[in-house]
Amino acid sequence: MVCGALASLWPTMKTASGNTSIMDMFEEGKVVKICAPMVRYSKLAFRSLVRKYSCDVCFTPMIIAADFLRSVKARDSEFTTNKSDRPLIVQFAAQDPQTLADAARVVAPFSDGVDLNCGCPQRWAMSAGYGACLINKPELVEDMVRHVRNQVDNPDYTVSIKIRIHKDLRQTVDLCQKAESAGVSWITVHGRTTEERHQPVHYDAIKTIKDSVSVPVIANGDIKCLRDVESTHQHTGVNGVMAARGLLANPAMFAGYEDTPLQCIWDWVDIAVEQGTPFSCFHHHLIYMLERVSSQPERKVFNSLSSTSAVIDYLQNTYGSIHDPDTQICPF
Repeated sequence: MVCGALASLWPTMKTASGNTSIMDMFEEGKVVKICAPMVRYSKLAFRSLVRKYSCDVCFTPMIIAADFLRSVKARDSEFTTNKSDRPLIVQFAAQDPQTLADAARVVAPFSDGVDLNCGCPQRWAMSAGYGACLINKPELVEDMVRHVRNQVDNPDYTVSIKIRIHKDLRQTVDLCQKAESAGVSWITVHGRTTEERHQPVHYDAIKTIKDSVSVPVIANGDIKCLRDVESTHQHTGVNGVMAARGLLANPAMFAGYEDTPLQCIWDWVDIAVEQGTPFSCFHHHLIYMLERVSSQPERKVFNSLSSTSAVIDYLQNTYGSIHDPDTQICPF
């Protein structure tokens, strides 16, 4: 069962085996830099942008597996990709093993792995049996991982989980070890409990989990600049880091830029226009990118703009074009 949008890609898309393996990246010893799954934001256009600025792996937004399988409309709207959108991990919310495995088989020809969301703390997700409630169901997580591993034919296709931690870290270690025994490829750890939002990340907990399993571990939480990538790696020994809000504010963060460079702004304009990104998404991304580098009066004017042409005119008049000889390469 492949929806029309996916079927049309079939002749031109490479399979996962034709791309650089994510597991090979871990083997190389580099700190793998990953764009997190972000509802509404980590869609194809934004993934295309961060890949230009040293992001190694990208996640789709979380997709509810049951809806994805049931609805052609959901498949067409929730999963869009192209030939250059690799390596790509498709994150699903699921509550039973076969549904996750079926969804994985649909997207496997167009991606490099699937990830089971075990970290979303929102009430609607947890009440539906999705997200962070799964960290308290280690046997179910183990079964879901095993189903994907057994039913996707490609041995290089990865199955990972993204979790939050328990107050009693022994429970988290047990969860991770059960997932490892089921064949999980790697584990992303958001270093906060389900109840925590903006409290400091528990890096010691991430280190404990890293030391307790043999599969690669990714650290998530408060990665806001390239220095955070290195310090987190040094503190925890993780194999990679995942950023969300840091990349929204500065999509060039992984390339070492302290703030969003002008080139990145215009790259986003080009990508968004080319891919037909809806205005609200196009505008919201720019609001995030410009927040740290513009004044409050400038932000007030920019946030009130209501068309793509008005945004482009504003950027041109306020910051200039990257090709303008009178404009610095990175005026911000």
